[in-house]
Amino acid sequence: MTVRLGGALRDFVSANVGENGSYENVSEYVRDLIRRDKKRSEREAFERLKAELTRAFAAPDDSYHPLSASHVIARNKARVEP
Repeated sequence: MTVRLGGALRDFVSANVGENGSYENVSEYVRDLIRRDKKRSEREAFERLKAELTRAFAAPDDSYHPLSASHVIARNKARVEP
């Protein structure tokens, strides 16, 4: 995989790599950025799920109705099929 940077981005990366930087090389820096972005994405997905569950558990009991497994399967198939 190749990444090309120019100008201010290249200068910024160079300042963070080497003897005076936090990383030994550019690859190490890029891997760390990707790991951080992955964690952020996972945290955001978890927060969305948590918010959805919080709303669901806050709903009044009479808003729930029983579903059979076949109903759930049919509903999910209908969502996927165009």
